Amino acid sequence: MAGKKQFDMDTALDAAMIQFWRVGYADTSVDDLSRATGLNRSSIYSSLGDKDALYLRCLDRYAARYGDKYDTALSCAASEPLAAVRAFFDVTLERIADPELPDGCLVAQSAMAIPVLSQSVAARAKEALGFQRSRLRAALKAGRFTDQDAETFAEHVAAVNQSLAVMSRAGAGPAQLLAIVGVTIDALSQASRTRK
Repeated sequence: MAGKKQFDMDTALDAAMIQFWRVGYADTSVDDLSRATGLNRSSIYSSLGDKDALYLRCLDRYAARYGDKYDTALSCAASEPLAAVRAFFDVTLERIADPELPDGCLVAQSAMAIPVLSQSVAARAKEALGFQRSRLRAALKAGRFTDQDAETFAEHVAAVNQSLAVMSRAGAGPAQLLAIVGVTIDALSQASRTRK
């Protein structure tokens, strides 16, 4: 097609995701997205959708990318639940330490922005948090935690995981973040010993 600029959809979506991740939904304009993706406004709307639709695509992309990594980390939960939870946190800590990525977490940032998000985007942000709790609950149940303990610790681990992203954005260093993880692993270990 002569005259039409071709672009790579994955590259454009990654650029938009990084833009939203870096400054948040409310502080990202369509002009910001245009600069980030290299697409003009009409191309963004025709190819990627309006701001809400694009944000949903980016949130889904982010959740899938890191969700797969979290699932892999938790895959040993049946035999080694503590190692699985530590590996789960390692996914977050590695993402935080990656200099190519913005600080924090797009899901955590979305959750904090729920009051200014549209209903559909707010619902998707809550859903992403729910997926994290569900995968943790299933892993802890596989690791022979009681239903109640699995539920309680899934809620706790998910909350700590989101707080790591917030703390990193506020300037907490690797040692501080590891100390936060250590407290949670110790609590899980204590609960594990008590069960036996």
